[in-house]
Amino acid sequence: MESATRKRLAEVAREKAQIPFHGYLKDKDSNIEPIIKYFPKWNIRDADKLWCAAFVYYCCVEAGFQIPYSPDECRTCSLAGCGGWEEYAVGDSRIEYHKKDDGFVPEAGDIVIYDKVFINQEHDHIGIILEADADTITVAEGNAFDDNTSRIIKRQIDEHIRAYIRIPDSYQYKE
Repeated sequence: MESATRKRLAEVAREKAQIPFHGYLKDKDSNIEPIIKYFPKWNIRDADKLWCAAFVYYCCVEAGFQIPYSPDECRTCSLAGCGGWEEYAVGDSRIEYHKKDDGFVPEAGDIVIYDKVFINQEHDHIGIILEADADTITVAEGNAFDDNTSRIIKRQIDEHIRAYIRIPDSYQYKE
């Protein structure tokens, strides 16, 4: 099996965001079962409109990263929650965690955590960076906007960005 890389993660995220996955839509059943199957305490109805972090986890697994859905570092929730991703990154010294203003330059395959995008709360959304320049990032996101779908979005690097997570190439949770 090929080693997992951030480059591969960005490729997978782009591909999966364009399917597109969606929760329940008017006159359409949800198709997010492949995403939430990794979370045994969840079902499609409970995940509806809450699956952005699960989408990031799904893409990581599809790219070959070996990460449990609920690593020991997650104290309050699994990787189905944006807060779980933050706890995980801060708690595992092999993973880079960078607050927005610490001079970190994001690249394709990095994960971005947002504040106050949807529900005016901290770490309320998450995605995988596909491209970055000085002012914007292009991101693959699950449960994007209010339309409950996956998509690719160009976002400003602004006050909504909380932090970036960089999983090293070839990372495995337990070695």
